[in-house]
Amino acid sequence: MNLHIATIAVIAANILVSLKGFKDYAFFERYKFNISAILGGQKDRMLTSGFLHVDGSHLLLNMFTLYFFADVVIQWLGPVKFLIIYLISLVAGSLLALSFHKKEPYYSAVGASGAVTGVLYAAILLQPDMRLALMFIPIPLPAYILGIGYLMYSIYGMKKRLGNIGHTAHFGGAVGGYITTLIFVPSIVTAHPVMVLLLALPIVLLFILEKLGKL
Repeated sequence: MNLHIATIAVIAANILVSLKGFKDYAFFERYKFNISAILGGQKDRMLTSGFLHVDGSHLLLNMFTLYFFADVVIQWLGPVKFLIIYLISLVAGSLLALSFHKKEPYYSAVGASGAVTGVLYAAILLQPDMRLALMFIPIPLPAYILGIGYLMYSIYGMKKRLGNIGHTAHFGGAVGGYITTLIFVPSIVTAHPVMVLLLALPIVLLFILEKLGKL
């Protein structure tokens, strides 16, 4: 696969910022996502935290996923709209995390997972015939089915506080990628209405559960 310069630039930015964070604790602490610091006025953390990672394996996983799906979005929409989707998904993940954890002043997070999940959802919408296989499900399934399953798992993870994983940022990133892609290519709604509706169901469910105080 020949990577587009836009994909290379995003990966390079993540690597450079993450390497700086690995070596410089003060830098990492200053730019990570942290509820109390953001509410105290350091809004830049909502963007910068998306380029920091906990360690090399965390960075590798996110960049490996981006490697597979970024160029699908670029082929359909071009590099500028790809970058817009990436950044909107990153910020959407941070906004949902801020809303969900606003009463937890010590809540912190880092990673490009929200942005990468947004790119993944954009790729699913743009190329609905794409099929994906997981290690424990070796049979390739329609990508949108796995996408729905991932969002449902994220809701479960948010409710149960599963692991040291930013489920909220993942979900917010997916929503950002989903909405932005439909704004850019509204014809997807009429071309693939069932897929669009099915992908929207977990989003609707999240907000219903939130209104009912179930999260």
